[in-house]
Amino acid sequence: MNFTRWSARLPGTQRRAAARTDPTVSPDRRSDGSVPAARVEQLTEEAPPAPAVDDLPVRDVLDRVPALVALVYGPEHRLAYVNDAYVAAFGMRDLGERAREALPELDEPGLFPLLDQVQRSGRPRTLKSRKAPDGRSYTFTCTPVTERDKGSGDHGDRGVLVFATDVTDHAEAAARLRASESRQRETAVTLQRSLLPQELEEPDDLRVAATYHPGGTEAAVGGDWYDVITLGGGRTALVIGDVMGRGVRAAAVMGQLRTAVRAYARLDLPPHEVLQLLDGLATEIDANQIATCVYAIHDPNEGRLVYASAGHLPILVRDENGTVQRADEPTGPPLGTGGWVHTSGSISLTPGSTAVLYTDGLVERRDEDLDEGIAALERALSGATGTPQVICDRLVRSAGVTPDHDDDVAVLVLQHPARTGADAELFRNAALELLGGVEAAPRARAFASGVLTSWRFPTDLHDLGVLATSELVANSLQHGTPPMRLRLRRTDRRLIIEVTDGDDHLPRRRRAEPGDESGRGIAIVATIATNWGSRRTPGGGKAVWCEFVLPKP
Repeated sequence: MNFTRWSARLPGTQRRAAARTDPTVSPDRRSDGSVPAARVEQLTEEAPPAPAVDDLPVRDVLDRVPALVALVYGPEHRLAYVNDAYVAAFGMRDLGERAREALPELDEPGLFPLLDQVQRSGRPRTLKSRKAPDGRSYTFTCTPVTERDKGSGDHGDRGVLVFATDVTDHAEAAARLRASESRQRETAVTLQRSLLPQELEEPDDLRVAATYHPGGTEAAVGGDWYDVITLGGGRTALVIGDVMGRGVRAAAVMGQLRTAVRAYARLDLPPHEVLQLLDGLATEIDANQIATCVYAIHDPNEGRLVYASAGHLPILVRDENGTVQRADEPTGPPLGTGGWVHTSGSISLTPGSTAVLYTDGLVERRDEDLDEGIAALERALSGATGTPQVICDRLVRSAGVTPDHDDDVAVLVLQHPARTGADAELFRNAALELLGGVEAAPRARAFASGVLTSWRFPTDLHDLGVLATSELVANSLQHGTPPMRLRLRRTDRRLIIEVTDGDDHLPRRRRAEPGDESGRGIAIVATIATNWGSRRTPGGGKAVWCEFVLPKP
């Protein structure tokens, strides 16, 4: 094989050849009427002329190039040449042999199909950072070459020049960077998952399920979170939020906000007051970090979901007929902005209804409006049936969330099931209006005794329930104001006794001295009941409640 008869068809070669063959026109002999440039006096001796590229000894140049160079020719890609660097890397090679036998090290990087493509198309191709059998990484460039006297008409006459640059250091640095980013993301995901509830609390009257999907491997972890908090007295708080930003910092802020929400929830405050407290806390945590949040409370006695929103997406509620409603108003600015007085709203959540709380990753897409994403979620929810977990999975699939999704997704689904038959017998209510006077306490005890007997409670639980009713009613009669109401409620797990009145001063447990004639009622209730508490009611006044866990059958 005569190596000097081959020439590389590299970009720009034709232009340089044309420049050598075209006659040059002296600037001072132009015929277009332009003014020639002023001549600069040559102050130094004239430099020796540079040698023409065609006069350079090409083989000597390639032999000294530190990159690996090989030349193959013909339809079977027979080996015509390898330079010294190639021999140093892979050893001596037999010229004239087919490339598959002579250059087996090119098989692992997948270079042989590329040789066919380059020979057919006549265009150079590149494979970046491919690992060879020697353990090093190379970037391979395959360039078509032809014999000067045959031109480029016959594909079979073409050869291919293989030029391999050692990029091992770059490849290893890139691998270390990817590994570092992967570890950082794994740390953030682990942190966030540890800050999310490992198991959701299970309210008596609701069925709940949640799912969280971190963004894809190219996306940093966000600050989405959710929680379910049983408040006692049959009421349940539900919260979902999203800290703006990504990474470990967003996850850490999310953890602080979630912990604060649980603490504020124990105060049994209305939703807008919880958000008001969170707003101030978010500013203290990081003045430059804002978060959206919606906090809702479900009371089975009212059949409504009372909520407050700080810049978060609207809650969606599907009734038993499949009609979906949005809880759009009221909505305040995100947490951390300050200077805003939040308010609470409500939406119906009757038996058979399903509510969905979610973060923007479920509905927000770069190529469409946010309202379109929410409308698509409404359509998916209207036809979604089954358990809350089934609905969670269906909504995530309908939104097209994949492991490579570019944003975090959190979804919280709750159902207020419609109970019938024997199941309905386990969830019952009874109420009595307390008119005051000396007959109120005996009447309340008699009412409670009759109701608990009809619910077939064991004798010891019956007696404790009557005693707790007597103490709560006596406390209300002494310290409260009309209207007063006694409510008894049973679920499949507990007995709940609640007394409401028109006075908003909350009772507190205190230690009564031996000579005190009062102050022992709440202490007695706290001692005999599994749990007790009090809260202010939205219309003014208060509710004091206690509950007893039912014995397992």
